[in-house]
Amino acid sequence: MVVGLFFALVAGLLVSLQNIFNRKVSEQAGTWSTTTLVLGMGFLSSLTMGLIFEGNQLFSLPAMQPWYWFSGMIGVGVVFCLVQGMRLLGPTYAISIVLTAQLGFALWSDSIGWLGLVQVPMTFTQLFGVLVIVGGVIVFKLGGEWQQKRSMSKM
Repeated sequence: MVVGLFFALVAGLLVSLQNIFNRKVSEQAGTWSTTTLVLGMGFLSSLTMGLIFEGNQLFSLPAMQPWYWFSGMIGVGVVFCLVQGMRLLGPTYAISIVLTAQLGFALWSDSIGWLGLVQVPMTFTQLFGVLVIVGGVIVFKLGGEWQQKRSMSKM
């Protein structure tokens, strides 16, 4: 479990770092160029690491449902939407909404056993936890606006 927590924390840090890089690239190159660059570099890196660590087994995909192969296309939507969200909302607010949406969707998909997941019953405490996070995002956003209004009124 500790190793899983470590990898989850590192993933969160890497996603945040990647989003900062993506935003800076999109300021110079545009959203679609950024998406192409990010996913193209990711493909090359993944292919290289896969060949190093797995060799020919990299291409062995036994008994996989064909529609799972399209997850890379979902990645295009992820990168595009993140770049746009960060541009329009700012990094912290956009990422807090993304993470809240991820958690809510994961809770829902676990609870119905969607796409072959093991069904895990949703509890009131889990739902309450997601709602607390949503409340936190609202307080975060409104708190910043209230702070701005107070400092402007002092001028």
